[in-house]
Amino acid sequence: MISSNTIDVMNYQISNMTRKKAIEVLADSETRTAFFLNAHCVNVASKDPVYRWALAKADRLLPDGIGMKIAARAGGVRLADNLNGTDLFVPLIRDAAARGRSIFFFGAAPGVAEAAAAKAVELAPGLRVAGCRDGYFTSGEEAGIVTTINRSGADIVLVALGVPRQEIWIARNRHRLAAGLVMGVGAQFDFWSGRVRRAPAIVRRMSCEWVWRLGLEPRRLARRYLIGNPAFLARVARHAIGGAVAAEPGRPLKRVLDLVLAGSAVLALSPALLAIAAAIRATSPGPVLFRQERVGEGGRRFTMLKFRSMCVDAERRLDDLRRVNTRDGVCLKAAVDPRITPVGRFLRRFSLDELPQLFNVLRGEMSIVGPRPALPREVAAYPSAAMERLVPRPGLTGVWQVSGRADVGFDKMVGMDVAYGRSRSLLLDVALIGLTVRAVFGGRGAY
Repeated sequence: MISSNTIDVMNYQISNMTRKKAIEVLADSETRTAFFLNAHCVNVASKDPVYRWALAKADRLLPDGIGMKIAARAGGVRLADNLNGTDLFVPLIRDAAARGRSIFFFGAAPGVAEAAAAKAVELAPGLRVAGCRDGYFTSGEEAGIVTTINRSGADIVLVALGVPRQEIWIARNRHRLAAGLVMGVGAQFDFWSGRVRRAPAIVRRMSCEWVWRLGLEPRRLARRYLIGNPAFLARVARHAIGGAVAAEPGRPLKRVLDLVLAGSAVLALSPALLAIAAAIRATSPGPVLFRQERVGEGGRRFTMLKFRSMCVDAERRLDDLRRVNTRDGVCLKAAVDPRITPVGRFLRRFSLDELPQLFNVLRGEMSIVGPRPALPREVAAYPSAAMERLVPRPGLTGVWQVSGRADVGFDKMVGMDVAYGRSRSLLLDVALIGLTVRAVFGGRGAY
């Protein structure tokens, strides 16, 4: 069933809505079946035709995790929200309690469904639990389970049998289940029963929860994350290339390169991202990330992300920087900036403070290669010749970055960026990416 809140992502009809809207839609009496779809699910479905059949039976496929965001952006669409089951669980059960609806908890190991149900009642006082049943059964018991669920009078059935077993079981039995909403919820009972701990909030905000889970369950999840994620990114790339419309020569392929490189880098560098975040938090008061408005492609503004390398009042101390500015032109830069923290100085030395911009790349606001995004006040002071550097999408690296970075004057930087914009190609981008590695380890002009 396709609705106005649905988009096509890698040939799957994905619900594209906010979490609040998702709860409203799931509470609608016409919503019958809902599954979550993440990178692992797509990998499994690529080899399992029965699972693909089951997914096609769902009224709602909810995008779960950064993998689906990457896949959507590869197709030129931005997802409104990450609709993962752990974030939806509490508002869903509270909505059910408010409406007087009952829930049947079906799946997981013996005792886990009961523990998850008890936690649900604690989180949503007044929630009616229709019943509980573990996920250990034979094919001969299936009809009896359906009868038990129907006799309970459950309005909602949460099924936690794991992917793809839960989706296949639901698709095979949905026509016999009387409940208004049936959802496959994966490991939710394990989370809410306390059997598996959830990652801290800071880890979830950085989309690095897979690293946390890998540490807790290395044997079970190593194959999924360390092999499955690269396989998924390759699948996204093949799909994007196959469906690309070359309205601008090379642009679709450049976007695919951005998504594959940025997505792979986020996955591979997640432990380092967490370590940097911890170091910033431990040594300097203030937020881990620094957000700043920058001017992007065609003059459009966006919020650029960086690891915070300065004291929290750095913007107010801009006059301190003007007194020690060592760069000609409208851009301020100093070899010894009094606002930089000790950890920040190390991060800048190896350009590690720029790593969060990988998420800007995934969102389509930046590219791996392109001119550095300028501050609005800098653009306001640009001479007319410099405006051409706003034509390409801004990048993490480019000609300027591999030619000395802050040691290069403003006029020369503009010349480099304009030349890149006029001659950009996929081959040039690949060459600049290779030169960037040498520039980062050399550290020339990094301050």
